[in-house]
Amino acid sequence: MTEHLPPNVPLTTIVREWGRIGFIGFGGPPAHIALFRQLCVDQRAWLSAVEFEDAVAAANLLPGPASTQLAIFCAWRLRGKLGALLGGLCFIVPGLAIILALAVFFLAKNAPLWVQGAAAGASAVVPVVALSAALRLTRASWQRTNEVVERQIRWVCYFVAGTVAAITIGSYLVLVLLTCGLVELSLRREPSSGLSHRAFALFPTALTPLASGGLLAVSWVAFKVGALSYGGGFVIVPLMQHDAVVTYHWMTGTQFLSAVALGQVTPGPVVQTVAVVGYAAGGLGAGLLAALVAFAPSFLIVIVGASHFDRLRSSALLQGFLTGAGAAVIGAIAGSSIPLARELAHEWQFALLGLGLVWLVALRRGVVTALLGSGVLGVVAVLAGAPH
Repeated sequence: MTEHLPPNVPLTTIVREWGRIGFIGFGGPPAHIALFRQLCVDQRAWLSAVEFEDAVAAANLLPGPASTQLAIFCAWRLRGKLGALLGGLCFIVPGLAIILALAVFFLAKNAPLWVQGAAAGASAVVPVVALSAALRLTRASWQRTNEVVERQIRWVCYFVAGTVAAITIGSYLVLVLLTCGLVELSLRREPSSGLSHRAFALFPTALTPLASGGLLAVSWVAFKVGALSYGGGFVIVPLMQHDAVVTYHWMTGTQFLSAVALGQVTPGPVVQTVAVVGYAAGGLGAGLLAALVAFAPSFLIVIVGASHFDRLRSSALLQGFLTGAGAAVIGAIAGSSIPLARELAHEWQFALLGLGLVWLVALRRGVVTALLGSGVLGVVAVLAGAPH
């Protein structure tokens, strides 16, 4: 991956260009990948097309927000560790500032009526956003089975396990995701591979909750989001919902729906939803702490392991793990639509949910337009006298 040698790009250029993408990067990972490809491959030829695609593949194989890791890698490739730090921060900070500013309004106890209506309207579509996200991920994950019947049967089992876990056990979902991945890895492992089962077996034991509340609990929730999420940003929803609403009571179910909606309509990584949860838990400082903890693993993974990214794509062991964990993740995302829908309190919200189902699933239109449109309809409904 390091054969293509780019020019010595000034750090100011990285700050400017990565910050620009951080501001205009609406639409989640597909939009971010397209913007970085346009910048780094098509316009500036800083990276070769093959190197960029290998980086995209490696980022999708790793836990954490893939587009963030891609942003950090591209900057690392140009200017090393300092470039990686600056590029990653400039990509993350614009959206983080916007989402925390919006959280102040949307989570306020005495928010203006139109804000309450917009939140209630956008929240109504969030369960469908989860379902559509799962559908978009299904095809690529299913292809990992390579049309082997036994693997397809196991894929369905992992999917069901993830779905049931998202609906029932909340914050312990990550244990199910890891278990599914490790089961598939074990079944595919060659006897001579030398993989230590004991090392993997010890890992889940370290995932029990570390705190009963406060900033340590915020850090633990953020760590799970940033280091243990596979399959795209939306998997953070089932990982966070139980912790934020049930375990620690940082926010109501309705407020959590608003947090998810904010994460979808703001630029930058969807994982920034965790900052809204942190803000609800302890104000601005906790929101910034949650973001720091959630994104720190991505910086560490890239800065330490970027030189080995080209090997990840060909790793049979990693591919096996992701076949199991990825199927469970998709099931968890789909399953999260059930507890999310339970948080809807008014009949008119279910009408918007139905419209969202048509828009996102039947017509396959954009998530941002669905959320913004539902937010506008929510404002109209509330100002017309609908309950909120």
